[in-house]
Amino acid sequence: MTRVLILLIAAAFVFHAKSAFAQMVDTRDIMGFGPNFTSASPIQREVVYFQSRYAPGTIVISTRERRLYLVLPNGQALRYGIGVGRDGFRWGGVHRISAKKEWPSWTPPAQMLRRRPDLPRFMKGGIDNPLGARALYLGSTLYRIHGSNEPETIGHAVSSGCFRMTNEDVKDLYDRVSVGTMVVVQN
Repeated sequence: MTRVLILLIAAAFVFHAKSAFAQMVDTRDIMGFGPNFTSASPIQREVVYFQSRYAPGTIVISTRERRLYLVLPNGQALRYGIGVGRDGFRWGGVHRISAKKEWPSWTPPAQMLRRRPDLPRFMKGGIDNPLGARALYLGSTLYRIHGSNEPETIGHAVSSGCFRMTNEDVKDLYDRVSVGTMVVVQN
């Protein structure tokens, strides 16, 4: 009788533990959107205090900090980690977003092909494309704010002048801005 009672108590304990565990698991986490989801970016996106003279909706890029700020109202900004141009490829200025593309194709510019003749002449958009999931084109320049399949490059000076973000972060920014948005690049 004692053994039966112990077995019943043990079975009840196991059942309760499994039930409690199931309640703790948020299925949104499996899809990458739940409260326990962690970003692939080594630099987390966050709202920060950001006093500036720029209107809400303006993008301010600090190549020195390797951060991109989307100016919000009330002295705040949404801060993202970015990869920037390596030495000799950093630049500054003011442009506007001239185009937005999802899963953009990539044609390396002639200057890049001279430096890297091993690069493909054209890459169709997709998961293996170096422009990643989204691209925001900056005026008539060759430069973009774009996604990257190499999150380990975020926070580093590695590009030929473009600004890299994780695919997750560039999708977020892409949905928040429109063609015509002002982009201020500061060194």
